[in-house]
Amino acid sequence: MNIHIPTPLRAYTGGLETVSVAGTTVGSVFQQLTVQYPELKPHLFTPEGKLRSFVNVYLNDDDIRYLPNKEETAATDTDELTIIPSIAGGTSCRL
Repeated sequence: MNIHIPTPLRAYTGGLETVSVAGTTVGSVFQQLTVQYPELKPHLFTPEGKLRSFVNVYLNDDDIRYLPNKEETAATDTDELTIIPSIAGGTSCRL
């Protein structure tokens, strides 16, 4: 399965935009991803092993948060995962 890595996390994949990882579920793909690229783990998961709330993951075009089996959703070699970190910030505008 191909996993698309966002620009801020590419420093932990040797600059790779896309990495290929095997697995039968979204969770097992993430497990293998963090074995191959251990520096990614703290950026994607909490110390308890839960996907961080600001990390959005899409299996093909579907947000995994809304899939019935979430991280236990079946995955195949032809599927694609896209990681999109939420971005917040900015300043308030006072007139």
